[in-house]
Amino acid sequence: MSNQKTVRPKGSLLAALDVGSSKTSCFIGQIIDDNGTFEIIGVGNRPSQGMKNGKVVDLDAAESVIRQTVHAAENMAAEVMKGYPLREVVVNVSGMNARSFGHSVKADIGGHEITDNDVRRALAKAQERESKDNLELIHTIPTFFQVDGQDGVRDPRGMFAEKMQVDINLVTADAVSLRNMSSCVERSHLEISSLCVGAYASGLSSLVDDEIDLGCTLIDIGGGVTSFSVFHSGFMIYCDSIPLGGKNITNDIAKGLTTTVEHAERLKVLYGSAMASQGDDGDLIEVPRLGEDERGNPNHIPRSFLVGIIQPRIEEIFELVRARLSDSGLDRVVGRRVVLVGGASQLAGMRDLAEHVLDKQVRLGKPLRLTGVPDAVSGPSFSTVAGLLTYAAEHIDEMPAEIIAQIKPDSIIDRAKLWLRDNW
Repeated sequence: MSNQKTVRPKGSLLAALDVGSSKTSCFIGQIIDDNGTFEIIGVGNRPSQGMKNGKVVDLDAAESVIRQTVHAAENMAAEVMKGYPLREVVVNVSGMNARSFGHSVKADIGGHEITDNDVRRALAKAQERESKDNLELIHTIPTFFQVDGQDGVRDPRGMFAEKMQVDINLVTADAVSLRNMSSCVERSHLEISSLCVGAYASGLSSLVDDEIDLGCTLIDIGGGVTSFSVFHSGFMIYCDSIPLGGKNITNDIAKGLTTTVEHAERLKVLYGSAMASQGDDGDLIEVPRLGEDERGNPNHIPRSFLVGIIQPRIEEIFELVRARLSDSGLDRVVGRRVVLVGGASQLAGMRDLAEHVLDKQVRLGKPLRLTGVPDAVSGPSFSTVAGLLTYAAEHIDEMPAEIIAQIKPDSIIDRAKLWLRDNW
């Protein structure tokens, strides 16, 4: 809660599972000090199956990939785990399933010292307001505090006050989509210890403290979904997503050049760029024709033709993100800093095009503060799975069930109500 984080004890094992549209990744980490720092001891990574736009479309296929991915991570961590299988994982929630709502809650303190319990009660009150049958509450994040009309209070606990106001970012997800994901994970003999929205996890792993503090937008361009999260004053204050990503760019290339999706992906990675450059017209690239074998006569096209297919789609993605930020009213609040992560962010020219469309300062991000990670899984594609471990290690106070569980009754009447609720 607030800036005093509850950190898991040294030696604890944590496991994170990121099930995306294009890949499924699992990191197993061990906490190595009293600050919650962890070392990666196991990694698994497989191309996803049975997933589309962040949702499960084939339970058996998705479950099979989850099982293989977790098994690979367990094998790598076998020495530390001493043959014990994983029991619990923290799992990402696709941005397509998540929605962010702002709430303000006022609490009467009556001149007393503000306690942990006062803050938890305010958060629980907001949670009650947002509980609906078709939605599952994922995050309850206190973002701003006001004490007796005084703004800018970072942590009110210990202060004496008559009244306190808490602004809260509540993040909910579609309950049916979550049940399908839970089913895949549970069929792999695992329990979900907590859920975390992917764009939040990516921000926790890829942003530096000053960016989280002064204001920053993180954009995670995945395979089927582009998610984004807004951070300010040390907290995530908003998140959203659009159903477009790297796979849409690949499909555009396949259609535009009449080639297979597999060849289109290869052309995108080898020759693709988000922005045109001098010399593109003179560079000829080989495009295998659809339906012909590898030795058939390939098409030869100028590189500029490929870039001409890629650029409009990426511009569309950034325009849609800009429109969502503008609609939320946060565009001006969070300053001019943007960080790009996700597999598609590695495309040449991506940063320049983002700066042009968004009119902001843009840098390419990747997971920070990771130890023990092989180079192959340390890039921007792995920001979410790395951030899930940070969330599990340091942010358990934001889990809605934890907030309810830790509320202590203040009066005899409250204690009686709790006793009756638990025993009848």
